[in-house]
Amino acid sequence: MKVRILGSAAGGAFPQWNCACANCSAIRAGSFSGKPRTQTQVAISQDGHSWFLLGASPDLRMQIEATPELHPREGLRQSPIAGVVLANADVDHVLGLLLLRELQPLRIHSTSSVRRILREDNSMFGMLQRIPNQASWTDFEPGKQFDLCNPQGEPSGLRCQAYSLGTHYPAYVTADRQSQLAPGEASLGFVIQAPSGSRLAYMPAVPELDDGLLHQLDSCDLLFFDGTFWSDDELIRVQRSGQTARQMGHIPVENILTRLAGLRRPRKIFLHINNTNPMLDEASPQYRQVRGAGWEVAEDGWQFDL
Repeated sequence: MKVRILGSAAGGAFPQWNCACANCSAIRAGSFSGKPRTQTQVAISQDGHSWFLLGASPDLRMQIEATPELHPREGLRQSPIAGVVLANADVDHVLGLLLLRELQPLRIHSTSSVRRILREDNSMFGMLQRIPNQASWTDFEPGKQFDLCNPQGEPSGLRCQAYSLGTHYPAYVTADRQSQLAPGEASLGFVIQAPSGSRLAYMPAVPELDDGLLHQLDSCDLLFFDGTFWSDDELIRVQRSGQTARQMGHIPVENILTRLAGLRRPRKIFLHINNTNPMLDEASPQYRQVRGAGWEVAEDGWQFDL
């Protein structure tokens, strides 16, 4: 399985367009010991020919252009992107679908709840349905394995299992609509397995952990895990107001380092990193603590072959 990190920041990217926090100000001034990042986006492939996106970030167009494997190869209009797998309906996870509207056949894997939010409640996503078979939607259920398939319904060889991680839908989803949706389909993580048996865990937003999920993570070869905030009160300290990390659905990194200290098998990488997180600064004690604990901080452009 080939894995590409196209983007590694949380919503808003780094630097964030309207933020003058210490991190964003320093990177604009050229005095920051770290790198800019686009919004989280991962691409995977079994054969290096057909690729599947985990989510569809608002930065997707520039991420595709920065990744030669995702460039057109044949004819006037063509893309090696065969499908998308959606973990939730958050704007920074689905907005990139609208950038894939140029009548290119595409298979979108999602829960029925996320499909209903996008197809029934938001007319803009009708841009993906202008011609027959432009976008083929395939529903999956948390806890059950499913094949990642191309637009023609042919399996890629990659199999995915979704894990329910949270019950809160995005704020733009009305209360009436939320009452009609399955709570366990609101926020998901994935374990993806190749025919060789290699396994990737993709967990970009994790509000809590149980022993069952920990066991699954320890059976993986590569782990991408929620690195949004360093501490629970990070945004409150920076902005003087707001919610805690846990209230927003994220375990703080400083707690994850302890909670996941027993994971031995996977290569452990934090992604979905908020612009305020001090571990973005490679000269910081937080960055040194992460590296000393055996974790890495994802960067755009990283590549893996499992």
